[in-house]
Amino acid sequence: MTERGSESNRQWRLKSRPVGMVTESDFERVEDPVPTPGEGEFLVRNLFFAFEPAMRGWLNDVKSYVPPVALGEVMRATCVGQVVESRHPDFQPGELVSGLFGWQDYTVTDGQDSLLRRPVVKVPAGIRPERTLSVLGGTGLTAYFGMLDIGGVKAGDAVLVSGAAGATGSVAGQIARIKGATKVVGIAGGPEKCGWLTDELGFDAAIDYRSENVNAQLKELFPDGVDLFFDNVGGSILDDALLNMAQFGRIVICGGISAYNETELPPGPRNYMQIVIRRLTVRGFILIDHMQDANRARSDLSEWLASGELKGREDIQQGFDMAPATFLRLFRGQNIGKQLLKVADPPLPVK
Repeated sequence: MTERGSESNRQWRLKSRPVGMVTESDFERVEDPVPTPGEGEFLVRNLFFAFEPAMRGWLNDVKSYVPPVALGEVMRATCVGQVVESRHPDFQPGELVSGLFGWQDYTVTDGQDSLLRRPVVKVPAGIRPERTLSVLGGTGLTAYFGMLDIGGVKAGDAVLVSGAAGATGSVAGQIARIKGATKVVGIAGGPEKCGWLTDELGFDAAIDYRSENVNAQLKELFPDGVDLFFDNVGGSILDDALLNMAQFGRIVICGGISAYNETELPPGPRNYMQIVIRRLTVRGFILIDHMQDANRARSDLSEWLASGELKGREDIQQGFDMAPATFLRLFRGQNIGKQLLKVADPPLPVK
């Protein structure tokens, strides 16, 4: 039986490519009929949309690790939803699932996503659905692989994380602490975010880039240099970190949110010769290259959550019409933890 609620499928589509800062007017709200699944497919009613800074890059008509969102296409996003109709043997009505479903009420899928190489996954019993979009979702997995497989964090490391109050940075810093880092310092914007890092997540210190001199604070907090820097920001933060790295330090480039909305890309790091002087290793990575090990990551993350060693936080806004505005919160520094939008309650009893 189909539980579709409304007979229309509300969608947010890309109307125009942003020039500089993304705006709400770059998206257009439309309504289509609710799609019908074919053989081997199932219909999902979306409940939560997830937002991450990388989505901004998908709006640019440039070559990247995935094709850009096309004009007129439903805005791409990872979501949690409920199966409401199925012609697929492995997915039953009532089950909660997560996948790249986009900013819309309903989506039809065969359970595979070739774009980001993330197949539709079922939400484990006993796990809040929104958690599968945060600590146990793409951002948590990014933190896990970036800190462990790419950064090689180990006991005794002095670790720095930028964008530390975001969904990825907050988990990355906690993983470093779990793995025995002697010092974990986060960079974030504002006293509330910095207090959350130190008071709740166990960071040893936090630097408020809005009110403090980052370079001076790094010199004081890391007298022997930073062994591992997990960077989500780039720009001047990366420049300051380069001046304060330890010999043979490692830098993991996860993102560069400081430049995502620039109309003209700024010059590269001024202090790039520190890579030579300090014999640094700098490496970028993308989550899709590690999805074959997703089960390992989710197992470890789930264990740390259950033991209380790892804490997650979701910033949940409400209402389908708030999708563009919620996306903008990422670039205004308004979110703490994972930015989500709740768009519906499950229409069927949850299995």
